[in-house]
Amino acid sequence: MKGFTLWFTGLPCSGKSTLAERVLGILLERGMYAELLDGDEVRQNLGKGLGFSKEDRDTNIRRIGYVCKLLSRNGVAAIAAAISPYRAIREENRNAIEKYVEIYVKAPVEALVERDIKGMYKKAIAGEIKNFTGISDPYEEPENPEILIESDKETVEESTDKIIRTLELMGLVPGAPAESEYSKEEEEKIKARLKDLGYL
Repeated sequence: MKGFTLWFTGLPCSGKSTLAERVLGILLERGMYAELLDGDEVRQNLGKGLGFSKEDRDTNIRRIGYVCKLLSRNGVAAIAAAISPYRAIREENRNAIEKYVEIYVKAPVEALVERDIKGMYKKAIAGEIKNFTGISDPYEEPENPEILIESDKETVEESTDKIIRTLELMGLVPGAPAESEYSKEEEEKIKARLKDLGYL
C-alpha cells in the first residue's frame, strides 16, 4: 500500500486524539506502516519554543505537515491530530502532500465544555487562559473535509468505523476481515460523500 496522510482537525477536546489512536491501532493490525503525530507531543519536541500566536501556530502546523509529507512519500500512513485552526495552513499542507485526507472532528462548544475534564474551557471563558481556540482565538471550520465526524452525536466506535470504511473505499486501506461491520445505510452515506468529492 502507498503512504498517505490523515489530518484530524477540530476544537480542543473534540476527540481527535482518541480517534487517531484507534485508527492507528487498526492500521497496524492490518499490517500497515503507520505513525501518529499528536499536536501536544509535537509541540514538546519539534515545536519547542513556539507560543500560541497565529504565526507560531502556523509554524507548528507546517512542521507537522512536513513530517507527514516525508512519512507519506515513504509508504507510511501518517496520522496527524492537531487543532490546526487556520484553513490556509491546512490547505497549504493538502497541496504539499500527495494523498491527504482531512477528518473534521466537529462538536459544539457547549458539549466540549462538559467533556473537558481539565476545565480549560471554563478558564478560557473566564479569561484565565489567553488565545484559546474556539473561545478567544478563532477556529476556521473545514469547508469540504473528506470525512466529517460529529463527536457529540456518534460513538467513538461509530466514528472509527466511518473513518476506516471511507479509507477502504478510497483504496488506501486493505478491506476489513468482516465486511458486515458496516451498516448498509452508513455504507451508502460514505459512498455518496466520496462521489460528491470526486473519489468515486
